[in-house]
Amino acid sequence: MKQGIYDHFHPDEKPFVDRAEEWIERSAQQHELKRTDFLDPRQAQILTILANRNPDVSVRMDGGYEQAERKRAIIGPDYRNLDDESVGISVLEVNGPGQAQLDLDHGDFLGALLGLGIKRDRIGDIHVHEQFCHIVVMDEIADYLNIHLRQVHRISVLTDLLPLSGLQAVVPKLEEMSLSVASMRLDGIASDVYRISRSKIVDPIRAGRCRVNWKSEEDPSGQLRAGDVVSFKGLGRFKVLEVDGVTKKGRIRVRIGKFI
Repeated sequence: MKQGIYDHFHPDEKPFVDRAEEWIERSAQQHELKRTDFLDPRQAQILTILANRNPDVSVRMDGGYEQAERKRAIIGPDYRNLDDESVGISVLEVNGPGQAQLDLDHGDFLGALLGLGIKRDRIGDIHVHEQFCHIVVMDEIADYLNIHLRQVHRISVLTDLLPLSGLQAVVPKLEEMSLSVASMRLDGIASDVYRISRSKIVDPIRAGRCRVNWKSEEDPSGQLRAGDVVSFKGLGRFKVLEVDGVTKKGRIRVRIGKFI
């Protein structure tokens, strides 16, 4: 039975599949309510797939705002109204000295949090504004971060805790580009997006440094579709916005959005 479930997922995902199955079984059989850490979109998808197989369990996900990428899940027996349960999320506001522009990026803030010994899955989305940053965090670590986060990349900072209603989200910006490609192969499109030769893009794919829709993809010939989000460690992310027909010479027109 269990092996049949594994067939649907990448081998790397087996530990998370096991954990998610355990959460679901405990909710169904022991009527437990479980709040998870923050899940990435792929983990959220796996949890939803597994929960949908069990009629005795329901799941609610929340990342603090509508378009959240990372979300906490509440898993409970189907008779409980999960909308009444707190998802346990706070907003940590980070300010620099005075009203100076912080000039820090997402990686600076994430690095400062990880430097305090916080695991990545305790942190939700990070919203970097010019003069402040809003970080979505679990309630369980909010007070600790509010006391201890005093420096981000050599800049002294002050922090404050806000209710979720105070969150000012940043919608990611996309730099759009139009490509004309021979096929929808991952290696071909990625080499055009990053302006790297196809031979150089194949190695990171085979080495497991590429994800498509947050799922590891090690096949350079994998086919992309409209809506796919592709990320490469060290190179960034892009989204296939639209597949826009075929040229007279038989090439495919593709519109790509590169996250900036």
